[in-house]
Amino acid sequence: MNWIFRPMGDSALLMEAEGDGGEANRAALEMATALESSPPLWLSAVVPAIASLLVCFDPLAVSHVGVEAHLRAMLASARPAEPDVGRLVRIPVRYGGADGPDLEDAAWALKISPADLVALHCAGPYRVMMIGFAPGYPYIGPLPEALRIPRRATPRSAVPPGSVAIAAGLSGIYPARLPGGWHLIGRTDMRLFDPHAHPPAALAPGDRVQFVSL
Repeated sequence: MNWIFRPMGDSALLMEAEGDGGEANRAALEMATALESSPPLWLSAVVPAIASLLVCFDPLAVSHVGVEAHLRAMLASARPAEPDVGRLVRIPVRYGGADGPDLEDAAWALKISPADLVALHCAGPYRVMMIGFAPGYPYIGPLPEALRIPRRATPRSAVPPGSVAIAAGLSGIYPARLPGGWHLIGRTDMRLFDPHAHPPAALAPGDRVQFVSL
């Protein structure tokens, strides 16, 4: 895996992985875990994304050059990536109808039947690649190539909470009533974000998600 390092302001360094989306995500998550399990004194935060990792640090304790050198040393001594072993979370979904108003149109665009779309979506488990866009919103994938579909041409101004959607080779679940341009194929009663819970997000990067059709 090849990494590109970019300074982000005076107290952060972005490391971006080049390569296959699934492998790049696994590498970014493994690097985040390694940093958090044995944090340098200068480390202030680690923020993983789909194929990158933002490493925040104390600029009074270390420079960008020092942080990059530490990260490169970690990469040089890292063991080969292991298969996904994260927590498995089963998410029941009501597909189609009022809960998934875009299911039939998405299936038509993908040239498969609605039943095949559901079967492929439930064929996981898939990995939670990152949390972003809104608190608790999971980016789940990569989905099979047969489910790769662009975002909707016209986004919705409000998507109901619990809506399960697909776009750009990924699946997402809306944790609250939010605007959104992904294709809504179903809905779950699972609560994705609770500010009073510990942790507040129900899913975390590295978790494995198994969608189950109701």
